[in-house]
Amino acid sequence: MTPVAAQVSITAIIPMLTAIGNRHWEQFKELEANFVSQYGVEVWQEVFNFRLKPVLDKDSDRWLLIQWCGEGIISVKNVA
Repeated sequence: MTPVAAQVSITAIIPMLTAIGNRHWEQFKELEANFVSQYGVEVWQEVFNFRLKPVLDKDSDRWLLIQWCGEGIISVKNVA
């Protein structure tokens, strides 16, 4: 993990965990976009993969995956 990713405050991660716990997709996406604009995509990828995703319970992890997949499928349907 890069030094920048390791130094991201837990206060930047907790709201994302709360949004996931509350099953609030739009809020999560907004927090994710804000994080990326502040730290960059590479830091987001590291923080997500090594700090956020590993702490998710099975149901939350599955919910998040379904949201991402569902969003992708919706965009494909709109194009086709």
